[in-house]
Amino acid sequence: MSTRSVLVAGCGFLGVEVARQFQKSGWQVLGLTHSTETATKLITEPFPAVACDIADSAAVGALAAARGPFDLVVHCASSGRGEAADYRRVYLEGARNLLEHAAPSFLIFTSSTSVYPQLDGSRVTEESPADPTRETGRILRETEELVIGGGGAVLRLSALYGAGRSVLLRKFFQGEAVIEGDGHRWINQIHRDDAASAILRLGEEKAPGLFNVTDDTPLSQLEVYQWLSHRFGRPLPPRGESNPNRKRGLSSKRVSNSRMRSLGWAPTFPSFFTAVAHDPTLAEGCWTGL
Repeated sequence: MSTRSVLVAGCGFLGVEVARQFQKSGWQVLGLTHSTETATKLITEPFPAVACDIADSAAVGALAAARGPFDLVVHCASSGRGEAADYRRVYLEGARNLLEHAAPSFLIFTSSTSVYPQLDGSRVTEESPADPTRETGRILRETEELVIGGGGAVLRLSALYGAGRSVLLRKFFQGEAVIEGDGHRWINQIHRDDAASAILRLGEEKAPGLFNVTDDTPLSQLEVYQWLSHRFGRPLPPRGESNPNRKRGLSSKRVSNSRMRSLGWAPTFPSFFTAVAHDPTLAEGCWTGL
């Protein structure tokens, strides 16, 4: 049997782990970065990486002609900035170019659970309304529809953390955290490595459609900070108002991962608390003086 090939478009925080897991599973991997400088930084990785602007149709076409065809393409590139123009360029135009030139077989696009605007704490599945209020969210939805219409798969990822990166931990230890209102806003997260394993699973199955990728344990903001305060012997953050300018809008819901689990996937870290307790790399860089 010939080796299966995968193009990982966007070898950043998530994409580099996606590429590693596919490589370890026996796939032939090619990673894409936006710049040659970033590609050079990946020289020690077990997979090759090249620079290509996926928003440039001609560049993607040339790459596919020279290095393809690919059995699978994973679009997990990041816009880098929160402006609508950046979203449209990287997500929508990038997906369109990858579908046209590089992914005749199957494309996986990593979207976000931020497209669910629910504020009532309800349980959210893939059938729940996804009508984001911000333009950036609407561009994600447009990209999702394009990918699913092309027979691909969309993974709606909850907030990523892991490998020395956690917004909650960083804010907690640097004194920037605020308990918003009564603290009952629900937070949904997924460890970076678990998100990558979900992408690998979906790539192996080539199951089309929509899938939520989140851990098993939605937590209220108050629960998170109470647990961190107790574990690390630090005071609770102060109370404050919700931030109305949140990048992808304000929501409060409990996202279900049941459909993804039906494929045989399960998170190694079923909750944020489990990860903090058992992943020694998580806290790296999130605080000083401990």
